[in-house]
Amino acid sequence: MARYTDASCKLCRREGEKLFLKGQRCYSNKCAIARRSFAPGQHGQSRKKVSEYGIQLREKQKTRRFYGVLEKQFRKIYATADKMKGKTGENLLALLELRLDNVVYRMGLASSRAEARQLVNHGHFTVNGKKANIPSMFLVAGDVLEVKESSRASVKFKDMAERTLPKWLSFDYNNLKGSVVQTPERQDVDLEVKEHLIVELYSK
Repeated sequence: MARYTDASCKLCRREGEKLFLKGQRCYSNKCAIARRSFAPGQHGQSRKKVSEYGIQLREKQKTRRFYGVLEKQFRKIYATADKMKGKTGENLLALLELRLDNVVYRMGLASSRAEARQLVNHGHFTVNGKKANIPSMFLVAGDVLEVKESSRASVKFKDMAERTLPKWLSFDYNNLKGSVVQTPERQDVDLEVKEHLIVELYSK
């Protein structure tokens, strides 16, 4: 399975904003953006005039990296969003939010999406009572996610603190069981992205 293996903090620096790829580190003074707020590389501090294509590309790359999705996966998700009713850009963000790894992260079961993917790969969860170990699977409204009985004794899931969840999710921290209440709407996505630029990029 292909995956990104280079330093995650380089991605935040390249996009010029926090993508929260390293969990708690992103909230500390060790955050790369706080220490070096310019792009990585030899020419990172130089000023460049960005073309229309460059602006569109940056929005796409930022979104892709925020959710930890590779280019081929991202194109497939976009193709699915384009076939759905409604605005393609909003459909795209909704699908990205409904990925299993993102739902695990949003429910507070992991400190980052990378950790959420690892937990899913290791088989700690079930969806609707069935084994779920594919991070890219999409959930829908009504799906129930639960920490497996055999995983509940893990230090990771013991004494979990409650957190504020987006309105499209619910989670019972006593029983380690949650559900997708509804399909996420545009205002539920906390990433500052102009999704119409991604649509323009892929429409060329």
